[in-house]
Amino acid sequence: MLSSKTIDALVSDTESNPNHVADQQSEAMTPVPQDSRQGESEPRTKDLEGVSEGLLDKAEGIKVPTVAEDGAKSPAARNKRQKNVAVLTSGGDSAGMNAAVRAVVRQSIARGCQAYIIREGWEGLVRGNTSEPTPFTTPKRTPAASANQSPVLQPTKSVSFSSLPPSKQMELEKATHELNEQAEEDRDKVRVNFTDPSGVAPLSNAPLSFGFGELLKDGAGEGDVEEMQAHGLQSMVIADEEDEKGKSLKGRYIVRVGWDDVRGWLGEGGTLIGSSRCPSFRERSGRLQAAHNLIKYGIDCLAVCGGDGSLTGADKLRGEWPSLVEELLITGKIDEEQAETYRHLNIVGLVGSIDNDMSMTDLTIGAPTALHRICESIDSIASTASSHSRAFVIEVMGRHCGWLALLAGVAMGADFIFIPESPPETDDWETEMCNLLQSHRKVGKRKSIVIVAEGALDRNLKPIKPDYVKDILVDRLGLDTRVTTLGHTQRGGRPCAYDRILPTLQGVQAVQALLEATPETPSYMIGTQENKITRVPLLEAVAETQAVAKCIENRNFAEAMSHRDSEFREMLQAFQISSSLAVNEEAPKDKRLRIGIVHVGAPAGGMNAATRQAVRFCHNRGHTPVAIYNGFEGLLDDNVSELSWLRVDTWTTRGGSELGTNRTLPSVDLGSVAAGFQRHALDGLLVIGGFEAFHSLMILEQNRANYPSFQIPMVHLPATISNNVPMTDFSLGSDTSLNALVDACDAIRQSASASRNRVFVVETQGGMSGYLATMGALAVGAVLVYTPEDGISLKLLQEDVEFLTKRYSLDAKGKSEGRLVIKSEKSSSIYTTEVLTKIFKEEGKELFDARSASLGHTLQGGTPSPMDRTRAARLALRCMQFLEKHATPNSQSSHRSGSKHKKPAYSTETATMIAIRGSKIVYATMEEVLKHTDMKLRRGKDEWWSDIKRLAEIMGGRQGLVSS
Repeated sequence: MLSSKTIDALVSDTESNPNHVADQQSEAMTPVPQDSRQGESEPRTKDLEGVSEGLLDKAEGIKVPTVAEDGAKSPAARNKRQKNVAVLTSGGDSAGMNAAVRAVVRQSIARGCQAYIIREGWEGLVRGNTSEPTPFTTPKRTPAASANQSPVLQPTKSVSFSSLPPSKQMELEKATHELNEQAEEDRDKVRVNFTDPSGVAPLSNAPLSFGFGELLKDGAGEGDVEEMQAHGLQSMVIADEEDEKGKSLKGRYIVRVGWDDVRGWLGEGGTLIGSSRCPSFRERSGRLQAAHNLIKYGIDCLAVCGGDGSLTGADKLRGEWPSLVEELLITGKIDEEQAETYRHLNIVGLVGSIDNDMSMTDLTIGAPTALHRICESIDSIASTASSHSRAFVIEVMGRHCGWLALLAGVAMGADFIFIPESPPETDDWETEMCNLLQSHRKVGKRKSIVIVAEGALDRNLKPIKPDYVKDILVDRLGLDTRVTTLGHTQRGGRPCAYDRILPTLQGVQAVQALLEATPETPSYMIGTQENKITRVPLLEAVAETQAVAKCIENRNFAEAMSHRDSEFREMLQAFQISSSLAVNEEAPKDKRLRIGIVHVGAPAGGMNAATRQAVRFCHNRGHTPVAIYNGFEGLLDDNVSELSWLRVDTWTTRGGSELGTNRTLPSVDLGSVAAGFQRHALDGLLVIGGFEAFHSLMILEQNRANYPSFQIPMVHLPATISNNVPMTDFSLGSDTSLNALVDACDAIRQSASASRNRVFVVETQGGMSGYLATMGALAVGAVLVYTPEDGISLKLLQEDVEFLTKRYSLDAKGKSEGRLVIKSEKSSSIYTTEVLTKIFKEEGKELFDARSASLGHTLQGGTPSPMDRTRAARLALRCMQFLEKHATPNSQSSHRSGSKHKKPAYSTETATMIAIRGSKIVYATMEEVLKHTDMKLRRGKDEWWSDIKRLAEIMGGRQGLVSS
């Protein structure tokens, strides 16, 4: 068998033949798809390495049979052929789309597939690739620059050797034949099991880049020539930007991409691959052309990120696919082998919409970031409104869905909102609004905020516009009123942490759904419920979404609300309770309670928002909110007072803890704590805080028999940036902290990337829980993450140094990427952040440098994120409803000596923690929580996010690259 060096020499000899070069450029060629491997597979043979590094570079187009071609031989082998997965974005853009595209691309490559992006949505798929490949010079390989650049993608054709001398033809054909036989043997040894989600192909088995990544990121696409010419702007049509190697995106809409082509996309807003309207796709002829382009490039797995219209089009394409393939075969555009190989199309939908208007999912990609933009704007507006005692009417997006307006109202403590699903109760909504705002002014409120969704209607379907609302406030209340329309500022900007994490998790699930799909399975939409990634039939979700608009059109608002998820309905209830001063919601006098509220542990974003909601609930129902300042120490010092409705008005936007908090447990003096409960006649207790808060409630519950004062209903609302409270998926403050981590890491990455070859070791807080480090690594695209759960060993460090060395050696010369390593503060007491940095710096030598950054308590402070504010309001409402249901008025009086009152019964069911578990919100007793708790390490035993550490390293390239 000829060696790779021999083959390289043969090809090198032919480079002097200009006819041969011309033949190569005239052929429509594709880079040879690399054989995919599982993580446990054998390394590529030396001869195959010669193919990837010799023949591909110097004799582009020598056709080595691939898994894809082998699978096309027979229907029985179809599932074994290499999959080609494409992703497109369509409809309105939204922050997080780039994270979704990145996830689909990288997960596809990690699973041994070829990855494609389709520019300009359905329009790009209909157009296909209309230009010839742009020639460019393949860079000479050096040890520091491996197979990064690959030839331009075109449909596969064999290269003719007719232009070569006869002797060279025979030698090269013989070498190719031997390599083909070797490829066949390798395929027989190892197959990619596409349905195994744990299987990871070595990253070295695929080209890292096809050269289009920077062009896409820089926005160097082509202008819409047809549209410009239609407006007589031919003179403005200029040549498309080319990179230094002559590559261009002109006429190229279906582009194969590699691992590095999507690097740096996590923090980019909008969609880098473009989105545009496509009237032609609505016609069968357009869909026929789209089908032809998919088959031409061997694509039978398609992920579509867009709204309900885009996803409806996707399912229509799949439904028509058999007839489209048949028509293409009859007209001779494809052959029988292609028709047989691509007789089925697998499609999955990812919902990208800032309005969060898709049913059967809690959140859509882009909605959290849009809410961030709105809250940031209103935060600024609120301060000037308060300064001048003004009213502001703010219009936000949302034609058929009021999610943005509703959650902004909850997060900002607005006075009144208008949403399409739930218009004002009365026809005379003007009076209803004025009465409410006037009642707020009477108790001393200086500012008034009214939020209007762009699709807001009254009960007679008459649009409610901001300017009209302004006129009402000016004419009837005499308020100095301004109107602000936030417009497209809501749509853009950097994605927040959750709009990086959610699209990544959904993109991974989308690839899994595509690889598992059969002709019998429906097209799925990837959604989320609470904290569970779900698959639901795409058409069912679209139909339910469209049903909302129909219900509103028919004035059936109750049914429209029924199509919204439970979170939407509970948020509306929370807003109505927190904004109302009406007395008609009060409980009967003999049912009114005194409810204590205490913060325990470290401060966390959302604590104050939860307290505000609890206080407003009490006033709405006639209960008395009793604030215990400075934790249980404050109770011992009798630092207790009642809170008024106005006192907590601005607390929703405040970080930290307005009540004050510390880590003191009630066990410091149980008798005095019990006496404090009696002295202030507490009928119920809301404990807001982290692990110490859970521990405190457990102590109180365990001592009920000894201290009757503790025999009142008590509930713990988890709030800690570490998210280490057992049994709940989320704690208040963890999202705020993640966003602070992302902001800091984005800034650090800029420094690292500007230096080209710098690794930053970023230390986070989190105690003995690696939640912040793990989720932060996924959100910022870190390549390594260290957590207390897994620890750090010398062997692990050696492997990680080898990974970094190999990864930097694969970077194109002068274009290395700055990389982040996230380390939880207590990952190791020996291998500290300083030690890790020194090790990386020493071992990096000429390849890379290393620096460190400790974020410290910056992760605890700042304005709470909208998600933490709204989650706090929702969970606090649930907690107060629990206490109201189980509490007995004047219960402390029954414990006093000589009291004639009957002693109330109590059970373990009345001391609980509210928890988000997967797709549900539940109440867990202290006994249940304790079973899932590691008291020594102060964290849960079954952390839901533990597998995400591996996913973060897969998406960073570490897992796939080092597997062999």
